[in-house]
Amino acid sequence: MDNGVSAGSTASTSTLGNIALGLTLLAFGIGHTGVIDGVSAASSVSLAMYVGGAALFLLGLLEYRGGDGFNGTAFAGLGVFWFTWAKGAGGSVSDEAAGTFLVLFAMLALTLTVAAASGLFSQGVYALLTLSLLLLAIGAFVDNGMLAKAGGWVAAVSGLLAWYGATAALAHWPMAFGKAGRGAVAAG
Repeated sequence: MDNGVSAGSTASTSTLGNIALGLTLLAFGIGHTGVIDGVSAASSVSLAMYVGGAALFLLGLLEYRGGDGFNGTAFAGLGVFWFTWAKGAGGSVSDEAAGTFLVLFAMLALTLTVAAASGLFSQGVYALLTLSLLLLAIGAFVDNGMLAKAGGWVAAVSGLLAWYGATAALAHWPMAFGKAGRGAVAAG
């Protein structure tokens, strides 16, 4: 590739990454809630593997190449999470192993929460992801379906926020409301 040609703008890869994250979290969360008859967390395996896993990992590499270390870390790290989760879903692992896996990636989500410099909205998405993973982990450790459902609802809300943030960036919708004409819009 010619050095004068960009691999893509980080604003566009960031937006696409947030859409992929949002849709994957929404499907994963809804699957854990049991709110739709016949839809379980296992129903989101293909989406998690390819959209949340492979696509997010690739977008993370593009973000790194474009100079955005935060989104590179977020997307590549979460891509590894989704791909690994999808490959192991339905497998025969102990509740302790599943809980430990979720705790480890909750630590990544917590790191992203603390490091998000783009504002409270991004911190909120990653904080909700952290909470969701912790609830799911504790639910796995103690074999409590209600905690898993609660974690699913939190994941679904986090997914909706990530999706809205990406959509708002594309559509130039407001992200915060202040004085007339002074509302902030989503950053790419």
